[in-house]
Amino acid sequence: MTPFLGSVFWLLVTLGVLVTFHEFGHFWVWKRTARDGTEYWISAIPLGGYVKMLDAREGPVDPALRDQEFTGKPIWQRILIVAAGPGFNLLFTILAFWAMFMLGRPDVAPVVAATPHSLAADAGVRSGDRILEVNGRKVQAWSDAMDAVVNGMLGRSPLPMTVRDTDGHTRELVLPLDRLPADGAIEQYLPKLGLQPAPPAAVAATVMPGQPAALAGMQAGDRVLSVNGQPVTDFVAFGQLVQTEAARSPQLALVIRRGTQTIDLTVRAKWESLAGQPSKWVMGVGAPRTEAVTVHYGPLKAMTASFASTWRNTAQTFSMLGKMLSGETSTRNLSSVIGIAAVANTSAHMGLAWFLQFLAVVSLSLAILNILPIPVLDGGHLLYYAVELIKGSPVSEKTMVVGQYIGMALLFTLMGLAFYNDIQRMLLS
Repeated sequence: MTPFLGSVFWLLVTLGVLVTFHEFGHFWVWKRTARDGTEYWISAIPLGGYVKMLDAREGPVDPALRDQEFTGKPIWQRILIVAAGPGFNLLFTILAFWAMFMLGRPDVAPVVAATPHSLAADAGVRSGDRILEVNGRKVQAWSDAMDAVVNGMLGRSPLPMTVRDTDGHTRELVLPLDRLPADGAIEQYLPKLGLQPAPPAAVAATVMPGQPAALAGMQAGDRVLSVNGQPVTDFVAFGQLVQTEAARSPQLALVIRRGTQTIDLTVRAKWESLAGQPSKWVMGVGAPRTEAVTVHYGPLKAMTASFASTWRNTAQTFSMLGKMLSGETSTRNLSSVIGIAAVANTSAHMGLAWFLQFLAVVSLSLAILNILPIPVLDGGHLLYYAVELIKGSPVSEKTMVVGQYIGMALLFTLMGLAFYNDIQRMLLS
């Protein structure tokens, strides 16, 4: 399946699941069957959904069904019915996070490769440092660390971090995020930040028999210290040095560490193509795997972690909305269904646990969006009911119509901005 078709497919899966769950919340609280006037409809493309109430404002109601008519219900029942949609999205978020923690989310360790002359390097972050805390939040995986960093980048305030170096020493640092440009999207900030997952160490995980490294006496577990006198920091740098130096002369002088010994080896690299790839200089040395971690809990701890994740993501979302309204955060960070589709496809290919996390975050976003006091949305109806509680009578039909137009204008403006952002990202990528 192509990336485009995959994105479309997983977007439809995402919206199909979340919209159905949202609307079932309304329906479940309403508790009606098909015989009483409730209308069911499945669209060819489920980009939205609704629960149609038996409503006297839309025409005459059979006297036999008068007690089931929506506007005739006590206001507390109408509030519950409307609030049930976002409420079920919130419930889905908690359950999805819980299932994700129960399954176990594969990740990599929060070990850093700091880009020279970046904000991270200026703050004192060194390659090989392991991130322990970001802004007081303990992290055990790379994605957790970056989630905390990205949230700090939205406000562009100095961000405290705790790291541990390769010698086991702990240091307190502060990322100077206030030096980031005022108007920009997160993807523009990341290169300036200069934090990347650390590549594998320059250790020979495997040495293939009959290949140049093995013929020179290299063994699995050997750590490469230098190539032709140039120090090697990691396996990626080792590979790059081999290509650069072998292009001058295939005979390479390596210094390796084996246990407590330092050994000089002379390896003659050879030029060949592997499995249809472009030709390059090879030595027959396999890279070690990046340090992997799995975020996995038992049922009770998973539920605790689920509530914590839901609360943290809720606070972050409201904080981002507030910062956008105040101008502290750029609206370029908004994404439409185009961006959601791309992330849906990526997370689905990363495994069920990652896709569940993605569904949880999107479901929570839908819940928060729907409770905003914007006419057309559930939050707009709740606003009308709050006014009704205060004044003792329903909002006039004229006011509701005007509110609907205002709400639609706001939503279309928001959607247009989000689509513009995603299209611009596509053009610039």
